[in-house]
Amino acid sequence: SLGGGPSLSWAKDNACEISDKLCLMKEIKVTADKIENQSWRDKAYRELAKSYTYEGYTDEAIALIAQIKTPDTQAMTIRGIGMAAADSKWPDKKRYDALFKKLTLEAEKIEHPPSHAIAYTYIAMAQAFAGDDAGATKTAKAMTNDALRNKAFAETAEIQAERGDYDAAMASIKEVGSLSFRNKAYTIVSAIFTKRGELDKAYKTAQNIENSYKRAQILQDIVNYGNSEETLPQ
Repeated sequence: SLGGGPSLSWAKDNACEISDKLCLMKEIKVTADKIENQSWRDKAYRELAKSYTYEGYTDEAIALIAQIKTPDTQAMTIRGIGMAAADSKWPDKKRYDALFKKLTLEAEKIEHPPSHAIAYTYIAMAQAFAGDDAGATKTAKAMTNDALRNKAFAETAEIQAERGDYDAAMASIKEVGSLSFRNKAYTIVSAIFTKRGELDKAYKTAQNIENSYKRAQILQDIVNYGNSEETLPQ
């Protein structure tokens, strides 16, 4: 048995109007509480947290993090909430500040070191998606793991490039402490600008690549931009 009995009777007694998303989300919560497999239950909570955030119920979303037992899923839930909030494009910056502060407090509670560290990377990425570059920089700078801090700045630069912000992307890459990581970040960001057709930004970014092979490849992509698929290098 999948243990569906109690939640089915709950559904009959408390049937939701299909347009009442809050009611439906409460039903998901009651149903998810009855999932015996911890990993599945945690994933159900993670998905529900995203939905709560999209509908504007961020406190309900954050409350679910404490009920998740798997550290990796806790980190992914923090990511899901942050990205859903960024995707919602709230006009009120203070609302984002309050949410990211709460998510940071939740990240601090994660005891598993890799998940603890990656949660901060996810927060920085969500802040960059929300256009809060100062917040993203502050979050990434506070990370103690060098590799993950470099990753956070590189990921942030990619997000900034995706929205066409050359100056913000360059500022993020400058914070990357490793030359090889920095070269990789410049290469990826230059490729993003090329795909966007912003060839001047792609070219300026490529000037920073210190790996000659990577730089030649990126310059070739810029030259090839707009050509038919057959002329592109295989």
